[in-house]
Amino acid sequence: MNGKKLAFKIVGWAVLVIMLLVMYFPIAMVIGYSFSSAKAIGGSGHFTFAWYAGLIKDEALLDATVNTFVIGIVSGLIATVLGTVSAVGIYYLKRGRKSVMNAASQITVVNAEVVTAVGFYLLQLFLRDTLHLPVEEGMGWLIVAHTMITVPYVILAVTPRLSQLNPNLAEAGMDLGAGSVRTLFTVILPQLVKGMISGFALAFTLSLDDFVVTKFNKGDVSTISTYVYDGLKHSLNNSVRALSTIIFVAVLVIMILFNLFGSRKNAGATKKRKRKTPVSVAGDQ
Repeated sequence: MNGKKLAFKIVGWAVLVIMLLVMYFPIAMVIGYSFSSAKAIGGSGHFTFAWYAGLIKDEALLDATVNTFVIGIVSGLIATVLGTVSAVGIYYLKRGRKSVMNAASQITVVNAEVVTAVGFYLLQLFLRDTLHLPVEEGMGWLIVAHTMITVPYVILAVTPRLSQLNPNLAEAGMDLGAGSVRTLFTVILPQLVKGMISGFALAFTLSLDDFVVTKFNKGDVSTISTYVYDGLKHSLNNSVRALSTIIFVAVLVIMILFNLFGSRKNAGATKKRKRKTPVSVAGDQ
């Protein structure tokens, strides 16, 4: 290895290490101080589970946590259904319309989130004050808003899986006597389960993490992000350290299990293909 290649390798590793430190050191600090009695970051203290015990006593934080997960799960499920059906519909459009609809479905992805947040806030006012519909800020409206901002991400997760399918599947199902709706549910959707799971996980994570849209449209409802933001104005409850650690560990465990399950399933499918190959070759001979 010459000097130039060695220099590039050293620089590359240095950049990678710095990037990983910047990304994960703050998280490591949160986890470390969730077990420390120090009331301020940087202070000294002894090992304790006090902040975890404090979670049970902090009713406001528990309510915010429950609200966050309810909004995330419900909006994620609805977004998964709408996004999957939309992805299928867009995929089977003709090329010109397909390009237009793909671009239209991704506007909220590239749009500034503050614009989207203000848009939902004004829409809620219009529906309530102009059309006199029973629409109010709060849990229901947050579910609607979170669903709409996460549907495009479900489309992004499902579309690659659609491109891997046999393009004649839909026609084959209808040729066998199934209608378009039955073909969708019995032939196409079962092939998209992995993409749907990924889409739901992405939608739930985005909902869990959202602050701007939630802040503009929450009304009296509090979520984890708004609770932390409002707490920064006064004295942030240190139990947030423990809650953040629990959420991080839970997401990490789910990701590890999901990857292990996927790798074992792929390994099993590979073994089956290898077992079938000699039989087919012998038959040909």
